[in-house]
Amino acid sequence: MTNSSEHTPELEQLEDSIIDLDAALAATESWDAEAGFESGYADEDPEDDPTVGAMELAERHALRRVASLRTELEDITEVEYRQLRLERVVLVGVWTEGSIEDAENSMAELALLAETAGSEVLEAIIQRRQAPDPATYIGRGKVEALGEIVKVTGADTVICDGELAPSQLRNLEDRVSVKVVDRTALILDIFAQHAKSKEGQAQVELAQLNYMKQRLRGWGGNLSRQVGGRVAGGAGIGGRGPGETKIETDRRRINTKIAKLNRELREMKGTRETKRADRRRHHIPAVAIAGYTNAGKSSLLNRLTGAGVLVEDALFATLDPTTRRTQTSDGRVYTMSDTVGFVRHLPHQLVEAFRSTLEEVADADLVVHVVDGSHPDPEGQISAVREVFADIEASQVPELIVLNKIDAADPLVVQRLLRSEPHIVAVSARTGEGIEEALAAIEEDLPRPEVSIHVLLPYERGDLVNRLHQQGEIDSVEHTAEGSIVRGRANPDLAGELAAYAV
Repeated sequence: MTNSSEHTPELEQLEDSIIDLDAALAATESWDAEAGFESGYADEDPEDDPTVGAMELAERHALRRVASLRTELEDITEVEYRQLRLERVVLVGVWTEGSIEDAENSMAELALLAETAGSEVLEAIIQRRQAPDPATYIGRGKVEALGEIVKVTGADTVICDGELAPSQLRNLEDRVSVKVVDRTALILDIFAQHAKSKEGQAQVELAQLNYMKQRLRGWGGNLSRQVGGRVAGGAGIGGRGPGETKIETDRRRINTKIAKLNRELREMKGTRETKRADRRRHHIPAVAIAGYTNAGKSSLLNRLTGAGVLVEDALFATLDPTTRRTQTSDGRVYTMSDTVGFVRHLPHQLVEAFRSTLEEVADADLVVHVVDGSHPDPEGQISAVREVFADIEASQVPELIVLNKIDAADPLVVQRLLRSEPHIVAVSARTGEGIEEALAAIEEDLPRPEVSIHVLLPYERGDLVNRLHQQGEIDSVEHTAEGSIVRGRANPDLAGELAAYAV
């Protein structure tokens, strides 16, 4: 029998494994802390588990491309051994208006979009023009320079900072001999990678199909491929004819798929409208968190409600809206929703496809407009978001601007924004600075019950007192032998029920 003080090789190996496991757990805990996940629960729903965001983030990072791996096939024998790698891209922009700082900020944002989509940015060029070239987006000389850059750097994709016409895409691809995509296609690709819910995936697919339908192109004989005669199974007399070209077939299939997705989204919209109608029936105020992409909306939602949703320093990390039930300091219940982020020149296809989701903003009682205070052009972000508000008819909804990331922002920029915007609070969702002030501002802006009440409620009607706490406002409560004398305000429905107890 082995003495407990002796260490066999097997025992030492087991002890080393335990030490490694402890180190791994410690690293995981520190990683969670750095990611900024909160440990509170909004309510008892399992979907509110604060570890959900961490697991989603770990799952997304597990699928990241690696720069050292390759996708190209250098030999046909490698067909079974392809590996993912970062796409190597060159960025192209046309500067038509504004200052050089505006053009540089736009290109910096395009670079972030490209990296979020899984690309390695090699080079970026900007051309000053009154308007993009109608044939190739950039001028002839710049096209030749772009072709040389592509050859020298070994790039396999060119990304243009604008929405290109089908002819511009085709002509530019023919000149530079690599794939060319525009800003719209890039944003659609990011949405396709990040959408997780069934509704989000359907919305992205609908936007992609609407974009693709206008840009179908044939290759070689596909343009003239016909159906009819013997080709169609020997139909014989009466069966011969021009048939359909390949592009016509593709366009018909796309239209059929679009119609199917629209039907599915209408059904999902009905479910969403039912939930909103239920909240309105119970007079539960709704707050929508909106703003530019990567402004810190999900971090703010986690900080305000302990929701535990995914938080990542990336553009369009959140596509699927999250709604959490919370309450004010005096007990009033309201909902807070995280929405998809906006961006300059948000593709029209996305605004249309995500309209049912963006209606959360239009139907809200208050919009919390989150602004990244550390961004080089926060005023430009505010203008871009308000343009989208106008598109979805949400301009009349009361707006509270929350200037986020003040721990990393220039104090002069923070002061400038605090002076220029009439209704604004400054916070840091990462450190918690200013969160109490933001909560107080949100509570102050929530719609208040309009009917004054003065009632004597018997002690057996505690349910009405509870509803007053949740749906109304209580100014004072006086307990007497007959019951509780309550003064405050309530919505018309609740006030009607309380009328029988009026003093």
